[in-house]
Amino acid sequence: MKALDPTGKASPAEEAADGTAPKARKRLLLVEDEESLRSTLRMNFEMEGYDVTTAVRGGEALERIRGARFDGIVLDVMLPDVDGFTICETVRLEGDRTPVLFLTARTNPADRVRGLRTGDDFLAKPFDLQELLLRVEKLVARADEGNGTAPAERIDFGGNTVDFTTYEITGQRGLNKRLTQREMLLLRLLTERAGEVVSREEILQKVWGYDVFPTTRTIDNFIVSFRKYFEANPHKPKHFQSVRGVGYLFNP
Repeated sequence: MKALDPTGKASPAEEAADGTAPKARKRLLLVEDEESLRSTLRMNFEMEGYDVTTAVRGGEALERIRGARFDGIVLDVMLPDVDGFTICETVRLEGDRTPVLFLTARTNPADRVRGLRTGDDFLAKPFDLQELLLRVEKLVARADEGNGTAPAERIDFGGNTVDFTTYEITGQRGLNKRLTQREMLLLRLLTERAGEVVSREEILQKVWGYDVFPTTRTIDNFIVSFRKYFEANPHKPKHFQSVRGVGYLFNP
């Protein structure tokens, strides 16, 4: 395990004493609600040359991610108000591809699979500090290389086209329209989970957010609009289907 004593480690300024411009410090977001662990990790990341921002609650983490650019995120799962998996899934839905390492005591196979499917790396607590530092180093390098899988920016289905970059759609009966951001978030969530039922509760949390409380009728109204835009016969939908008592399913 790496020693916590920072003496003897050259600062970025000292390392650039030969007159070359010092490298920009990589920015990490550390999301951890246990104070002692958060303090220890922050100290060690800073000793490695990272510029560290911290968050304690899930909602706070979402605000940090939406308000600044990071080179990597170290994310606990069991957080107050919004869990780490939902945070990662939400920002991915919004198009943020910052590499994420889950650092959590939740280690059952289902959690590992969800973490690796949603994020980029997964490390169980308790952990070896040196291993964590090496994993974060590789995580940040991966961001530099641009190896993250970007979401599709355009999809075509049933004679319809959706451009997630411009928010423009081409639909039935010659419809050309620009959708709202929330419509696009819901559309991306459903289309990225094609063939899978997405519950109303998940939609409300990921599209509307943890601090907004619309009714499920609000989602119904959005789905009715999608059927008007994209279905040849809105009264007999093929693409945007309701699953009674559960949620919605997109069938391309």
